[in-house]
Amino acid sequence: MPDLTGFLLLTVVLALLFDFSNGWHDCANAVATVVSTRVMSPLAAVMWAGVLNVAGAFFSTAVAKMIGGGIVFPEVITSVVVGAALAGAILWNLVTLLLGLPTSSSHALIGALVGSAVAHGGWSVVQFKGLRAILEAMIFSPLFGFLMGLLIMVAVSWSFFKVQRGVAQKVFSRLQLLSASFMAFSHGSNDAQKAMGIITLALVASGQLTSSEVPTWVVVSCALAMGAGTMAGGRRIMRTLGMRIVKLDPVHGFAAETGAASVLLFTAHFGLPVSTTHTITSSILGVGATKRLSAVRWGVTTKILSAWVFTMPGAGALGALVYLILSSFV
Repeated sequence: MPDLTGFLLLTVVLALLFDFSNGWHDCANAVATVVSTRVMSPLAAVMWAGVLNVAGAFFSTAVAKMIGGGIVFPEVITSVVVGAALAGAILWNLVTLLLGLPTSSSHALIGALVGSAVAHGGWSVVQFKGLRAILEAMIFSPLFGFLMGLLIMVAVSWSFFKVQRGVAQKVFSRLQLLSASFMAFSHGSNDAQKAMGIITLALVASGQLTSSEVPTWVVVSCALAMGAGTMAGGRRIMRTLGMRIVKLDPVHGFAAETGAASVLLFTAHFGLPVSTTHTITSSILGVGATKRLSAVRWGVTTKILSAWVFTMPGAGALGALVYLILSSFV
């Protein structure tokens, strides 16, 4: 483990706090459906999701490498830039958490990183090729989440067409335990890596590392921070995702979680830091659309979509503002 002193130490602490807030903010992604369908209690669900978040964080470091070396040029970034990005993303997470909006921690972090980096060195410090790949993945992952949720729900409906409702409810109450576990694991595999990438970027910027290879101590500390945040829970967002978009039964929760988790593990394998919030929300919408379009509460959905649109520019502005404040003191 390198010598962590001064602002570098503060940056690492902020990264772990961001990971904690990410787990707290996004725990609903993994457990909202299993709680709203009453398959698990809120306490049991968040504890179980926290354990699986930690396990998922060890799945891969491809996303961390993309965050650490594929968005901005590490050689022209300072610890102040990274610290400002983290502070901006944390502030955005706290605001949207208080409002009960399931916005994307991924969008917030990337937006804040770009904002603080541009405030530091202009647009020339941004790697537009990597940023474009991430933005494309973030746009298409909700579409694939919607389609996966819809297709799985259609396939399940056809397969269990002649099965009595009571029997189907019991079957999918058990199956949803598996799908919720799958979702929690995939959440950890994608989201925990973002803080890993940020810490690695800070270590490279400070000269402690010479490449974007993620150290083992970074993987372990970020995994534990994410798991702790998930266990802390975010019940207001859980209520929005699990109850206010569309009324869910265990079969719907199973389809939504399986669809979203499949997309998340696929993107994590290729190192694309997509939004777990966008993916599970769109998967829930896809499941709801199989019932009828009116089953989806579009007023709540429109409010969520509006928050999505403003996340990257809003967090970017906060990141730039925090950088300008910090740079006047550091």
